Amino acid sequence: LVTGPYKINGVPLRRINQAYVIPTSTKVGLNGVNASSINDDFFARVKSKRSSGGKGEFVTDGAEESEEDKANKKRKRDEQVKFDAALIKNIAQVDSLKQYLGARFSLRNRQYPHLLKV
Repeated sequence: LVTGPYKINGVPLRRINQAYVIPTSTKVGLNGVNASSINDDFFARVKSKRSSGGKGEFVTDGAEESEEDKANKKRKRDEQVKFDAALIKNIAQVDSLKQYLGARFSLRNRQYPHLLKV
């Protein structure tokens, strides 16, 4: 589970494979963070309903959203806000961590992440 928090660097709650994550020695406490409602159903995609045939129906603008889709987006947004609020309190306790998380990260040629140490 990865998050920015969204308010600091725009990274939402996501499930990420460990192969795509660069670990660091920086630690953030999770006191007060409640992740009990974050499960597989939270990340499940809603299956789109396909219409049957017709040449004109192949390309749609996608502007039609059902009430269920809107409610699901609102639920995810609310969970993100609650999760991040508790996490930001813990981030504020560590000196300069907010600026560190907000900074852009990139690697140059012959710069290996496993050799970097701050």
